[in-house]
Amino acid sequence: MLLGGTSDERDVSLASGTQVAGALREAGHEVITVDTVHGVLSSEAEAALVASGVRQLPPETMALAAMDEGETIGLVRDPALGAVDVFFLALHGGSGEDGTIQALLDVAGVVYSGSDRLGCSLAMDKEVAKRLLRDAGIPTPDWLVGPATADEVESALGLPVIVKAAGGGSSLRLVLAHDRAELDAVIAESVSWGDLVLFERYHAGREFTVGVVGDETLPVGEIVPEHEIFDYECKYQPGMAQEIFPADISDDLSDHLRMLALQVHRTLRLRDYSRVDFIVDEAGAPWCLEANALPGMTANSLMPKGAAAAGISFPELCDRIVQLAQARSRGHSS
Repeated sequence: MLLGGTSDERDVSLASGTQVAGALREAGHEVITVDTVHGVLSSEAEAALVASGVRQLPPETMALAAMDEGETIGLVRDPALGAVDVFFLALHGGSGEDGTIQALLDVAGVVYSGSDRLGCSLAMDKEVAKRLLRDAGIPTPDWLVGPATADEVESALGLPVIVKAAGGGSSLRLVLAHDRAELDAVIAESVSWGDLVLFERYHAGREFTVGVVGDETLPVGEIVPEHEIFDYECKYQPGMAQEIFPADISDDLSDHLRMLALQVHRTLRLRDYSRVDFIVDEAGAPWCLEANALPGMTANSLMPKGAAAAGISFPELCDRIVQLAQARSRGHSS
C-alpha cells in the first residue's frame, strides 16, 4: 500500500490508504503500508493515522523533498516488500496522481492498482482532459486558458465563473467568482498557484458522481454541499455535505450519466477504477466536470458509497480493485 506523498492532498491520501489497508486485511490480504515520504509504517503509526482523519484545512506547503527515480525504485525493491504481488496506490494529487509515480513503477517492473501513467496524466490535466472529452462528443463546460484578463473572461464565459488550477484535486484552488471584484481578486491570487489556470463557464444545477469499477458503473450519487460549491471543507468534514446514494433521479437520467461516465473512463484511458463528476443544469443537461483517476477511498468517500448502494462492501470493493490489477499481471505474463 503506497500512501502519503508530498502533495497538498497528503492528509486525504493517508486517510484513504490506511482505511483501504484495513479493508484489504478484512478481505484476507496481507498488507504493508508504506508512506512514500517516511517508508514502511508500524502498526502503531498506521493506527494513529486512522484516528487522526483529514484536517479541516490542507497541509501547508511542506518541506518534503520529492522522491527521485532512484529513491522510488529503491523503495519498491526494498527487501521488506519483496513478497508484494500488487502495489495498491492510495496517493492523491501531485506526482502520485499525475502519472509520475506510475511511470517509475513501470520502470521498476512491479504491478500496481489503478490507471497507468497515460491515464493519470490525461485525467489530472483538466485542460487536456476537457479537449479530449469535447472531441469525443462528451459535454463539458466551455473554458478559457489563462493567463487572461477579467474582461476576456467575462466576455467569453460570463459571470459568475469557475476559476481553478488545471492540475488541482480535492477542490483545492477552486473558486467561484460571482462578480468582477471577486474575479479580479482570484486572477491576482492564481499567480501564486504555480499551475495553469482554467476559467470555466458556471452551470448552476445539481451535482452528481458516478464510480466506475472495471468496465461497470456504480449507482449514481448526488452531492448536496453546505457551501455553494463542493469545496475541500465540504468534501472532508463531517456534516458539510449530503451524499445521496442512489440519487433520487429518473432511470433515464441515471442511465445517461452512467453511460457518460463509462465513456469518459474509456476516453481518458483510465483503468481498474475511477470516479466521474457531473453537473446537471436547470434545463436538465449534463456537463462533465472532471474524472478522478485515484478517487478518495475512505469508507465514507463517494466511491465506496456508490459501491455500497450496489451491495458491494468496502472490503469487497478494495479486493475487486486488487483482483483487476492481478488479472492484468497474469495477462501480461501469459
